[in-house]
Amino acid sequence: MEESEHKKVYKSTLYEISQTTPTVLWNDSCSVEELTYSIGQGALGATCNPVIVWNVLKQEWDTWKDRIAQLISENPVANEDEIAWKLIEEMSQKAALILKPIFDREKGKNGRLSIQTDPRLYRDAKRIVQQAVHFSELAPNIIVKIPVTQAGVEAIEEATFLGVSINATVSFTVPQAIAVAEAVERGLTRREKQGKDISTMGPVCTIMVGRLDDWLKVIADKENIITNPEVLDWAGVAVMKKAYNIYSKRGYRLRLLSAAFRNHRHWSEFIGGNVVISPPYHWQKRFNGSDVKVENQMENPVDQKIIAELEKKFVDFRRAYDEKGMTVEEFDGFGATIRTLKQFSQATSNLIEKIRDMMLI
Repeated sequence: MEESEHKKVYKSTLYEISQTTPTVLWNDSCSVEELTYSIGQGALGATCNPVIVWNVLKQEWDTWKDRIAQLISENPVANEDEIAWKLIEEMSQKAALILKPIFDREKGKNGRLSIQTDPRLYRDAKRIVQQAVHFSELAPNIIVKIPVTQAGVEAIEEATFLGVSINATVSFTVPQAIAVAEAVERGLTRREKQGKDISTMGPVCTIMVGRLDDWLKVIADKENIITNPEVLDWAGVAVMKKAYNIYSKRGYRLRLLSAAFRNHRHWSEFIGGNVVISPPYHWQKRFNGSDVKVENQMENPVDQKIIAELEKKFVDFRRAYDEKGMTVEEFDGFGATIRTLKQFSQATSNLIEKIRDMMLI
């Protein structure tokens, strides 16, 4: 690793994973401070979403408040939405610049900074693609997040065809992961047939493992379902491992990425897999203070008794775990999808409201 990429290498659990296994670490934040620490752990990329951007802005308000005022002044006819997206783009470009040496060394597979399309566009494939193409032009090492909704699957294929490296998000299930892989393959194949380059593209499909666990816990509370206490912390892990096995057998040309961490299994169970783990900064600190052994866990199946209990008691686990458990048309109505889109949309609205408050003083 080049000295210019970071100031210090930290000997840690995550560093050991990044150096001794195929499992790749990305940082789940566009914060420069947090990303710098993560690169010191061996991180090779970074992801982001509206909630993270909003939290980074709150944490680094003193850094960004004057720049926001400048953006407002420099764009006298822009509304608060437009200023907000200019800010998101600038934050992303700063982080992308830090990762550029890694991107060059890894020839596009890693060293990328994720920027997410507007979550409020989740039903409009055309506008998602337009925004994805625009974002991909902000820096050579941008990867663009697109939600795995019905329109999002269509947008993923088209954006891939247009040369955009995508990071599928708002994704929790095996059916979604397969739909993404097939859409990416269609996009890559169309691109190849036209003689266009795909050698530096680095698509990934996120599975938000913790958010599936969260959703099943909501259902358990609503429907008074009693389970063994540990069962609900394995749902996302089971989905990720099943999707990984399918990806490996079929040779899909993209990697899976684990996100939405709630416990150490959401990274430790995937050690040894050719996957990306993307913990936020505070989880990286926790992991590096843990006594979890760095050994191959991806090949270890989830206890069949746990899967059987989840399948017996939760319809939505069956929908998430069975490759044919949902059609693409049903993705938008899945509970975890609805909850996540609401949260992402609210975070976007919070950012826009903050900009409005600065404009109207």
